[in-house]
Amino acid sequence: TYDIDYDDGEKEASVRVDFIRALDGGGSGGGGSSFREGEKVEARYRGKARYYPGRINRDNRDGTYDIDYDDGEKETDVQEKYIKAREGLEGDGRRSSFREGEKVEARYRGKARYYPGRINRDNRDGTYDIDYDDGEKERGVQGELIKSMEGGGGGGSSFREGEKVEARYRGKARYYPGRINRDNRDGTY
Repeated sequence: TYDIDYDDGEKEASVRVDFIRALDGGGSGGGGSSFREGEKVEARYRGKARYYPGRINRDNRDGTYDIDYDDGEKETDVQEKYIKAREGLEGDGRRSSFREGEKVEARYRGKARYYPGRINRDNRDGTYDIDYDDGEKERGVQGELIKSMEGGGGGGSSFREGEKVEARYRGKARYYPGRINRDNRDGTY
């Protein structure tokens, strides 16, 4: 659920995601802020033709990002059109990057069976700390042992705090414009 601040001044807590739709092509449609801080990307340094590997250092929330390139260079205010993701979905639905709080299934201690849990921490080295639903905790789990339970990426229903949306106030039929005030990290805003 999400907390919404409507443009007319009303506020509403715990709005179900199916009562929200993104404006300006953002959120679940795949547009808007497409990259997360820390995500591995390739970007066209100074807008030139060649892409260079790096990481998103900052989402400026205006369609631009600050990039830390792998060669040590840094660049600010890079337009989204000059950036592409370096880590995509694997063929079986696994992703090579996850966000803290994301619902996942992971292979506990590398065994064959997947168990439900949440990403507690992104260690920024391709490993994650997992808090399993049964109370167990595991540190340093390799990304290839984890599957997202939140739609697997592009088509999911994720909105960012501050993003312009329309939401069905109190579940009624009509959508009203507003902004995401809070991501409750449970699929609600």
